[in-house]
Amino acid sequence: MLLGSLTMLQAVATDMYLPSLPEVAQDLGTGPAGAQFTITGMVLGGAVGQLVVGPLSDRMGRRRPALTGTALHVLLSLACMAAPTITVLAGLRLVQGFAAAAAAVVATAVIRDRFTGAEAARLMSRLMLVIGAAPLFAPTVGAVVADRWGWRAVFGVLAAVAAVVLVVAALRLPETLPPERRRRQGPGALARGYLEVLGDGRFRALAVMPGLMLAMIMSYVVGSPFVLREQYGLTGQQFSLVFALCGMALVAGTQANAAAVRRMGPARLLRLGAPAAALCSAVMIPVALTGVGGVVALFGALWCALFASGLVSPNAAALALTRHGERAGTAAATIGALQAGIAGAVSSLVGLLGGDAVAMTGVILASTVVTVLVLALATPAYRREGWVALEEPRETLVGTA
Repeated sequence: MLLGSLTMLQAVATDMYLPSLPEVAQDLGTGPAGAQFTITGMVLGGAVGQLVVGPLSDRMGRRRPALTGTALHVLLSLACMAAPTITVLAGLRLVQGFAAAAAAVVATAVIRDRFTGAEAARLMSRLMLVIGAAPLFAPTVGAVVADRWGWRAVFGVLAAVAAVVLVVAALRLPETLPPERRRRQGPGALARGYLEVLGDGRFRALAVMPGLMLAMIMSYVVGSPFVLREQYGLTGQQFSLVFALCGMALVAGTQANAAAVRRMGPARLLRLGAPAAALCSAVMIPVALTGVGGVVALFGALWCALFASGLVSPNAAALALTRHGERAGTAAATIGALQAGIAGAVSSLVGLLGGDAVAMTGVILASTVVTVLVLALATPAYRREGWVALEEPRETLVGTA
């Protein structure tokens, strides 16, 4: 629960603010793309932050980076309340994403410090339970706060949430990387660590899959306020309800994965979930083009795609981390940076392509199709007994060779 709360900070800072996007655009004199960048900008800031904090956590331990990043998150939330222009707000959100990355990368590294394989995948799924709970409540809270006190008050609530997490983490977060296991290298060695991790082709393939899945999710996240509220005419409360139902899909998928991963293994579930997500995404395209079935059909298909994504991200991340346990912080940072960078870059296409239902569903479909192609072409997942090879730790393969 504590690790999930640390990782949840970025999700809450995104989801609670979502219902206010149209009001932010109107108040600060910008269009949908400008308002959406205050979401994607935070994700991109998180990508850079994870690259910096990951190796630092291998050198300094896990506690200090997590506590420092969470404290900065509190201060930046307060600064966002007073942002006078969309440019200032977007800049603050970029830095806020950087700060939130510290908590997220440490949470992932802590899991790898103690677990591998199916057990790590199961715990990643449990982590996603806490993260997935954010969409169930955060938009509703954000809509209520914004309706009563305006969108700036939402950032005050975000500061309070982060402050609570900071206090709990200061009291309860253990140090899982003892001094004798820390890496004392300088900047050159840290760079070589990234080169070693990125030089592993199978790691690269597995590491981009959570990013592609998050790109699918973020495309829905940044596009849905305008699609649902302006194209389909939903109120703020109705939007929050639909958003919560979709959040339940992510929770259900990750918890189904946690229940099945010990019996089936992460690789089998990964090769099942990726094509299922692509198939469900493909159903959304004709619905968006023709309007047949309306919002129920569109988000019914999206619900299924989000459920299937719960079988992809935890397993791909756990399999990737298994290959580089000796550099857990660096590996976790690489996965997180790719995840945030891919998601931020891809989801920004929704606004650039028009911000309507066709743009949103088209980007979602592209993200899931590329996931299947990467899994099929860059890993042995769909070869005969390939799932066995995919689950082998890299150290075992190197020793055997």
